[in-house]
Amino acid sequence: MKNFQLSSLMLVSAMALSSISNVHAAEHDMHAHHSGHDHARPDSHAPIGVSGDHLMRDGEFMLTYRLMSMDMEGNQTDTDRVDAPLPGYMVSPLSMDMEMHMIGAMYGLSDKLTLMAMVPYTSISMDLLRHMPMPNGLEFTTESSGIGDVKLAATYGLFVKPGSDFLFNFTISVPTGSIDEVDDLPTMPTPTSNAHLPYPMQLGSGTWDFTPGLTYVQTYDNWSWGAQGLYIFRVGENDNGYTLGDKFDVTAWAAKQVAKSTSLSFRLKLSDWDNIDGADTKLLPMPTVPTKDPDLRGGTRVDALVGINFVPPAFASLRLAAEVGVPAYQKLDGPQLETDMVFTLGAQYTF
Repeated sequence: MKNFQLSSLMLVSAMALSSISNVHAAEHDMHAHHSGHDHARPDSHAPIGVSGDHLMRDGEFMLTYRLMSMDMEGNQTDTDRVDAPLPGYMVSPLSMDMEMHMIGAMYGLSDKLTLMAMVPYTSISMDLLRHMPMPNGLEFTTESSGIGDVKLAATYGLFVKPGSDFLFNFTISVPTGSIDEVDDLPTMPTPTSNAHLPYPMQLGSGTWDFTPGLTYVQTYDNWSWGAQGLYIFRVGENDNGYTLGDKFDVTAWAAKQVAKSTSLSFRLKLSDWDNIDGADTKLLPMPTVPTKDPDLRGGTRVDALVGINFVPPAFASLRLAAEVGVPAYQKLDGPQLETDMVFTLGAQYTF
């Protein structure tokens, strides 16, 4: 996983740094959005880890593919590392890899209103340690994969002028992702087949979730910056008797053109999320592993990320991008797996 991420980033970076011009830039300048938005300019889009950052022109489409991954290893309580085996539990999580493929489509209903739909496919793998019966414990892996929660979104231009966009974002998350994922477990005295998996291994929230937000982007001659705040709130209780915690995300970035076809970015992202309300009835009674405890799911994390946007000189309708980051700070209601690295690789095609 990590080798794939690093090699992908190096590939995109090499393509970007080898390019020093974009022959289609002048053509796109003639048809630029009334706010000054120019898809051929590499930093006209935010880093690939951000969505809802720009408007489409009236009648314009954009297709997007994102590969997002997160690597987690080791447990943390508050800001302190906690080594396995974890006291008070029969099973300790060791690491988790999550990979999501996201297909998105954007359409400019007008110059001030852009609609978007996103369909994710998620794969999750978690390594765990069962403390008994072997002297050094028994390591095993659980896995889940499938379609996640589909998102329908709208971005509206509250204040739009050349060089400045102030946008209102609103997203509806449809509960299409499974909350009934199962896998085989090495329980004693005999293994358990099709055991219901804990909260981090489920593919969706099971509830209708709403995300309002605001985005501001400022563009200059050869650099740009932006900021975005989003709040995810869950509505009701899912069929298994719980509600995932609300989440607040705020991010700010700056991007600099290093060539006509290439921009580099730096971004900070703060995420704060609550513990789960209620409990999954299929995970009761007392949790034998911390991932089953609804009171050990909240936390706060600050990520520092660097990214690259590249518009091929001979194909200005296509944009390639990558972003990689590590936590600068995280405080978890644990023991809970800590995040080591986040990575996004993407492509966007406008027509």
